[in-house]
Amino acid sequence: MSQEHAIKQTTIDKTTSITGAEALLRSLVAEGVDTVFGYPGGAILPVYNALYDFKDLRHILVRHEQGAMHAAQGYARATGRVGTVIVTSGPGAANCVTGLSDAMMDSTPIVLITGQVGARYLGSDAFQETDVVAVTQPITKWAYQVRRAADLPEAVAKAYYIASTGRPGPVVLDIAKDAQVGMVENYCHRHVNFIRSYNPEPETSPAAIAEAAQLINSASKPMIIAGGGVTGAGADALLQSLAEKAEIPVAATLMGMSAMPADHPLFMGMAGMHGAVGVNVATNRADVIIAIGMRFDDRVTGNTATYAPQAKIIHIDIDRSEFNKTVAVDVAIHGDAAKVLEALLPQVKPASHSDWLRLFAECHQAEDAEVYSRELRRSGSEPMTMGEVADKISATAPMGTIAVTDVGQNQMMTARYFRCSAPRSLITSGGLGTMGFGLPAAMGAAVGAPDRTVCYFGGDGGFQMTIQELGTIMQYNIPVKMIVFNNSFLGNVRQWQQLFFNGRFSQTPLLNPDFVAIAAAYNIAAERVADRADLQAAIERMLDHDGPYLLDIAIDPTDMVFPMTPAGRDVDFIMLTPDTTYSHD
Repeated sequence: MSQEHAIKQTTIDKTTSITGAEALLRSLVAEGVDTVFGYPGGAILPVYNALYDFKDLRHILVRHEQGAMHAAQGYARATGRVGTVIVTSGPGAANCVTGLSDAMMDSTPIVLITGQVGARYLGSDAFQETDVVAVTQPITKWAYQVRRAADLPEAVAKAYYIASTGRPGPVVLDIAKDAQVGMVENYCHRHVNFIRSYNPEPETSPAAIAEAAQLINSASKPMIIAGGGVTGAGADALLQSLAEKAEIPVAATLMGMSAMPADHPLFMGMAGMHGAVGVNVATNRADVIIAIGMRFDDRVTGNTATYAPQAKIIHIDIDRSEFNKTVAVDVAIHGDAAKVLEALLPQVKPASHSDWLRLFAECHQAEDAEVYSRELRRSGSEPMTMGEVADKISATAPMGTIAVTDVGQNQMMTARYFRCSAPRSLITSGGLGTMGFGLPAAMGAAVGAPDRTVCYFGGDGGFQMTIQELGTIMQYNIPVKMIVFNNSFLGNVRQWQQLFFNGRFSQTPLLNPDFVAIAAAYNIAAERVADRADLQAAIERMLDHDGPYLLDIAIDPTDMVFPMTPAGRDVDFIMLTPDTTYSHD
């Protein structure tokens, strides 16, 4: 047993002598990897040479390394498994930095394998050399350079263990050419299940559980805020059980939006800047808030000085560093969300909170009259809105459809109007807000979950940031249904310019190409929808089509996302229109 970590003594494979490149691929398979997204280049060629005869891995050749990262993120988020990327050194590795940062912010398990120049050239500014470990350490859970072939099996085992346990996140293995071409004697892969300096499964304090239960049992206005950590821990059903047992209304962060079915009577919608009116009003009136697997992001809290002033806050999280980082909490429970909820549920008493729930209903009525009517009830020749399109697709698509969004108005409108019916049904870039995320992420989700319909919702700006991935979709006939909200603007920035910069639309109008013609060049079925009367039939054609399909939909360029709590304002300061705010007595 190594002094550095203990290992399971299960031998996956053993051969007299193989190259490091083959050892790497065998170890990936041993870790359960079935799909790799990547792009070859000089410093990683020994691995791609081994891959030529390696039939146990499916490789998806993307059109840009950033696309590989987002595709792996979509794969990971749709399946709950680790996404895997292989690229070359220098520019190949550097092109993955955005995806690494995005995965780190959104706790997505990724292993990125990068080629590197030979060990004797390190530090000499050799062709396509970049210090990948130094560049990526701040935005990964672990970044490690492998210089010897013999070290590869252990490094791979550690990488997948670290990426997938505790708070999931990205890991980088930078593999020098020496390690790829060198020989591994008596190859053996053993799974890692312990590293001395790494504690991904903390023991939860029974006293903290009991204190939390006491607060919940005495609450008259409790509320749950579910984050992405709920689904990450597989705690979706336990969340629902807790809510139902004590009749507690549930809100979700953007990342937690599919943790509870949208049609559940206790699910109240999204929290934060573009969240439901009832959720944001209730936040500052609740007496107990149970925050599960969320980090109190500024887009959720608004002004932290006035956030939830009447509430005792219970915070459940696998990452201790999140406690009291932005909001002071009363009970911090350090642990896996599923294990914590399993321990908490027996101590929570059945309860009824009908008076408290009435507040949400009243707020919903006001939101329905002002916001939903404007978004969903247009008719005739009025320009179409993103909300009505997302709503119609949600109503038409099969149960369990995965909605993958880009970033901007399209993201907020999809989160508000696409009704998630199952866990892992909304995939988006939450923490980093990466435009261009959506198309390759949808591609990866469709590869990982071939039994589910995958719909990509993007704006015309974000779509063009990774539009080259249409080539990947074409090559592998990946059946992504693509909906482009085309308003000829960078819509979210335009909205802020309209509201807060006196309508000075600096560098936000877009002159767009013919997206249908571009799709045709990639042999992808597509159509433009400019009239509301044609929308439903176009949606049905898209969903019935066997293969990828693109809808280019003409959207009202003045369409804005409401409700809205402006950045830095109290969370219950809610704009319903540019000139109207919500007031609840």
